[in-house]
Amino acid sequence: MITVLRLGHRAGRDPRISTHCALVARAFGAGAMLYSGEHDSDLEKSVRDLVKNWGGAFEIEHTKKQIKTIKDFKGKNFKVCHLTVYGHPVHNVIKKLRYFKNILIIIGGEKVPSEIYKLADFNISITQQPHSEVAALAILLHEYFQGKELKKEFAEAKIKVIPSKNKKIVKKSK
Repeated sequence: MITVLRLGHRAGRDPRISTHCALVARAFGAGAMLYSGEHDSDLEKSVRDLVKNWGGAFEIEHTKKQIKTIKDFKGKNFKVCHLTVYGHPVHNVIKKLRYFKNILIIIGGEKVPSEIYKLADFNISITQQPHSEVAALAILLHEYFQGKELKKEFAEAKIKVIPSKNKKIVKKSK
């Protein structure tokens, strides 16, 4: 399973970015997102409501101790992948990463402690330029799944978009 760890959430400042991290994680194939920093029950409710309506199995949870969480995942044989502009280019490591099914993907929000770089099995960059953690997460998951996530069907969806050339078609079930 792929789990995303979003570092340093600030409830008053980051709700949209953290929500977008969860949206991308879910839509692109991750099974869960943990977040550190401030606990935000509104963020959790928003994501849980989305999953309830749009389907699939995706969980969100707050963690108080990000380093302990990373070590716990390593203890469960997860590979730890840290997305950072300072890492190895994604195209140089993605084939190696695909060998692993249980991955913890760490995305930062604020200054990332150096210990996280040391704990990571992979420090991966999407580019060596400043960019969004949301975009980096989407690109990494897209590369990892080789585009197959774009065809993913979400079980128990109450809302489905029907593709259309020129109008909005939404199918709702009860």
